[in-house]
Amino acid sequence: MGQLSIGVDRRAGFVLVRLGGEIDRNTWASLAQTFTQLLSAERPRIVVDAAELRFCDSSGLWELISAQRRAEAAGGSLRLIGVHGVLARLLTITRLVDRFPPYSGLEEASRWPEGR
Repeated sequence: MGQLSIGVDRRAGFVLVRLGGEIDRNTWASLAQTFTQLLSAERPRIVVDAAELRFCDSSGLWELISAQRRAEAAGGSLRLIGVHGVLARLLTITRLVDRFPPYSGLEEASRWPEGR
């Protein structure tokens, strides 16, 4: 059974969520709980750093998609940085790369257009 670490760092204008370990059928619920809390904000802006993520299965991918949809419905956004390994492969295979475009890093991912 894998373990998932979740770090939440509130920054000026957005929230940085650092993931480490594994998102799978045993750990996705803790990520869902974190997203539920963060998505209660008005126009939530969330950057997820997956650099320390070792594994992600379909339940983890679904949670990321769901959180992104909820953020957009609330007028915000969810962006990914540090994508590699299994998560990068999942995004490519499922053709979700366009939904989660690559950002060069935190500086680029944390810039939102005015009024958004």
